[in-house]
Amino acid sequence: MSETAKLILGEETHELPVTIGAENERGLDISKLRGSTGCITIDRGFKNTGACYSAITYLDGENGVLRYRGYPIEQLAEKATFIEVAYLLIYGDLPSKERLQEFENNITQHTLVHEEMKGFLQAYPANAHPMGVLAAMVCSLSTFYPESQDPNRSQEAFDLSITRLIAKMPTLAAWAYKHSLRQPLIYPQNRFNYCENFLNMMFSMPTEEYFPNPVVLKALNKLLILHADHEQNCSASTVRIVGSSQANLYASVSAGVCALWGPLHGGANQAVIQMLEAIKEDGGDTEKWIAKAKDKEDPFRLMGFGHRVYKNFDPRARIIKEACNDVLDTLGIEDPVLDIAKKLEKVALDDEYFVERSLYPNVDFYSGIIYRALGIPPEMFTVMFSLGRLPGWIAQWKEMLDSKDPIGRPRQIYTGKTARDYVPVDER
Repeated sequence: MSETAKLILGEETHELPVTIGAENERGLDISKLRGSTGCITIDRGFKNTGACYSAITYLDGENGVLRYRGYPIEQLAEKATFIEVAYLLIYGDLPSKERLQEFENNITQHTLVHEEMKGFLQAYPANAHPMGVLAAMVCSLSTFYPESQDPNRSQEAFDLSITRLIAKMPTLAAWAYKHSLRQPLIYPQNRFNYCENFLNMMFSMPTEEYFPNPVVLKALNKLLILHADHEQNCSASTVRIVGSSQANLYASVSAGVCALWGPLHGGANQAVIQMLEAIKEDGGDTEKWIAKAKDKEDPFRLMGFGHRVYKNFDPRARIIKEACNDVLDTLGIEDPVLDIAKKLEKVALDDEYFVERSLYPNVDFYSGIIYRALGIPPEMFTVMFSLGRLPGWIAQWKEMLDSKDPIGRPRQIYTGKTARDYVPVDER
């Protein structure tokens, strides 16, 4: 039986259809509200607005549930490869063994980028932020593949754009890092898998090849999976709304990179390390900083604890905590900053103040620690996030096109000056 809600405006009553999601989420359909009432809704930040129907990711923040296409994140992180999860997000189902092999082979064959793109890198100053470099170079890919700009391209061309972007993103990310160090660029090699190839391009030198530890590779694979999608977050929504104008995949994902660059979205794990560095510089007294975090009058906040969506424990944090411990134990790193992190983690997991408020360490806390342990600088953390989030962005963009969603066009309530006449400059 169809369900409706009633909206009373003055003496008029309007019925609004109620839409029910696959997990029994309820939403009021206001798509015809303006036409029937002349009114719009106001929802600053779209915190209560569903902008689309999506079959990609299910997130239940109250109960700490995250699923990709119905598969629990715990199972995928433990058993799947990142490329397998990328296929799942983009195409809707897990691939067969043969299809997965074909998908992996196609990606392997497209990891090189045009040599002309090295000229772009050389034009950036060494201190250019890697996210700015990555966003520009991703967008520039569309100029090398003009067929990607045709909204009526064939399915084959459509899939080729997807394959190219997944393949080339690690190359561009690693090159942005190498450029910041003014080190020689390392080319991708077909003998490596996805994670191996990326780490090799990041840390190898022309005369010395990097051989990643299996524990490190496993942790990176899990991190990328955990970051792959997270429902209608800021960057995913940005990709969808840019793509709704029929902008090509590269331009749309470039916009997503820019959205992720903002410190309120993708910069949380970088903020974790900056906080730990500040505590170390202050002498390393964690009890002092815990007290500051509990003091409502103190502006200090612990970064990497709690989550705006998850009201309980972040399910991704449970997974990556184990991987974090494995990396630290395997590499045997002695780092006072990481020692401080361990002390803060223990307090947050045991202290009644933090437990009552569900201020548990989140995925950003542990990912920042892992990246630091691997020698990845903080300015590259958001680039790492971009690598993981890429399949989600592509899936959101593809779903938006397949659903034939209209071009995004939010409304507003105007609060400016009412009509007034122009006054010539000499009379002002």
